[in-house]
Amino acid sequence: MKENSLCSKCGDNDILLIPGNAGAYGSGNNIQVGLTNLSAILVDRYVCCNCGYTEEWIKLEDIPKLKKKFRR
Repeated sequence: MKENSLCSKCGDNDILLIPGNAGAYGSGNNIQVGLTNLSAILVDRYVCCNCGYTEEWIKLEDIPKLKKKFRR
């Protein structure tokens, strides 16, 4: 859905992008990796308006931050 604007499930092209955001007290579509919203990793959602399928994506440059915080 992110790459070609087509639903991965049904093939439709009526796709909404809901950008990630970081609101007060960690609200919004994000992953907290620090103490403040400045360190939040934003998670973008893609939603198919035909079948309701959703995908969530983060930027590749944020993956090292996730690895540092969550890798065991």
